[in-house]
Amino acid sequence: MRALLAVALVAASLVGCARKDPAPKPAEADASAAPTARPASAAKPAAPTEGAVLFVSADTRGYLGPCGCSENMRGGIARAAAQVRAARQGSLPVLYVDGGNSLFGERQLKPGQVPQEERKAQALADAMRQMGLAVRATGPLDDTQGVDFRKGLGLPELAPGQVELFPAGARKVGVVAATTAAQLAQASAQAREQGADFVVGLLDVTLDVAQQAVEQPGLKADVVVATRTATEFSGEQNRLVRSAVPVVALQSKGRSLLRVDLAYAPQPGPFTLQKGQDDLEREANALEQRAALLDKDINLPGTDPRLKALKQRKRDELVARRQALLNAPPVAPAGVNAFTLRFVPLESSLPSDAEALAVVTAYDADVGKMNLAWAKAHGQDCPAPAPGRPGFVGNEPCRTCHEEAFPLWEKSKHSHAWETLEQVGKQFHLNCVGCHVTGWEQAGGVCRLDKVTGREDVGCESCHGPGSEHAEAPGTDNIIGSPGESVCITCHNAENSPHFDFATYLPRIVGPGHGKP
Repeated sequence: MRALLAVALVAASLVGCARKDPAPKPAEADASAAPTARPASAAKPAAPTEGAVLFVSADTRGYLGPCGCSENMRGGIARAAAQVRAARQGSLPVLYVDGGNSLFGERQLKPGQVPQEERKAQALADAMRQMGLAVRATGPLDDTQGVDFRKGLGLPELAPGQVELFPAGARKVGVVAATTAAQLAQASAQAREQGADFVVGLLDVTLDVAQQAVEQPGLKADVVVATRTATEFSGEQNRLVRSAVPVVALQSKGRSLLRVDLAYAPQPGPFTLQKGQDDLEREANALEQRAALLDKDINLPGTDPRLKALKQRKRDELVARRQALLNAPPVAPAGVNAFTLRFVPLESSLPSDAEALAVVTAYDADVGKMNLAWAKAHGQDCPAPAPGRPGFVGNEPCRTCHEEAFPLWEKSKHSHAWETLEQVGKQFHLNCVGCHVTGWEQAGGVCRLDKVTGREDVGCESCHGPGSEHAEAPGTDNIIGSPGESVCITCHNAENSPHFDFATYLPRIVGPGHGKP
């Protein structure tokens, strides 16, 4: 049992915390009916209007912000709101559209999840309303709690097959929603018939399916956004597929926006994707890759604080350069109706909109109290282990034989996992607690937020498995002596620990009595 803690600390410097929002910087009509016009922006329009700016979000999956377990994590509705608000300060009309699959992260919720997830959906809806949402399509992840709940949020919606037109200065922008290629083609044609100059298609399919859909005869869209990803972790990158009709897929969980800049010629006519955008994309991608390399260094455990600060300043400089590049008005060729497509990654160094941030803060204040109250009123204990299977006993029985390993554990972040949640008031957030206590929702473990006492932190059994049998009869066949990487990545996954590397981190949490003689 000398190795009882062999990797109980394995990601010691990267304590997992699912979906913990960090503290950001403050700063139905019939398709055939006549289109309903809504204002594209509350800002006073320029006269004459030379173009417009469109922002699109999609596949947010119920995220108000990144979990915050690693540094420099993208995302957050407050950062998105700041980008939209900043654009509205200019002279061009601004239109904000959501592609759907944004309100929830799962199709089904456990009873204990309902208060938190409904409250989060309400917060997202409130923030979108503040951002001046023009309209949104809907997807399966919007209907987790039923159609009535979704409609009760009061957001302007566009059902599959429907069309809506919005004035955007001297032109009209048509937004269509669809679930199939045929429906998309039909709705886009209707948008043209109703007078749309530029058409955005919101297609509730994955990117690969959307690529096939744009080959559908009769398609009249200028750009198609694939608003769904196949799995929770399959939307890690922004994707632009250049074809006769460009297809876009956004990085999921609210980590990026799509910005579409329209430039108007003196006369209406077809829009073309602006030439020369390749150069802009290459430069932006190069800056992003350099920042990503610095991210990895910044998140390495044990990095000298002075070197870390230096790298962080350099990273912030690269992000600022890329942001300026992405926000610079494109120079359109004279006499041509043109558009550009640019992704706007919501980096941690970007400002947050004060009003949207207040919505997130109110959510954080409410949800912990709601979850704890629900647990006290309705919570049920975890089932006992099956006959012949071990249960959880906590750290103290391990200390009896492995006293020499505990100083190493006590210096690690695993031993302070619960404290990190308390510091930000998220110890009762269901998205976080599972990676900050031992035996969460496991047989013989803890299944109630009001009964975590004694199981706080990432203890021995988090990596070595329940230890009741081993404590009674020490042996190598009734404990996980040397946990592998598969144990670590249950919490240190692409979302919570995007820079986690088993070989790099393991040496930092082994030592005498814990993986070494």
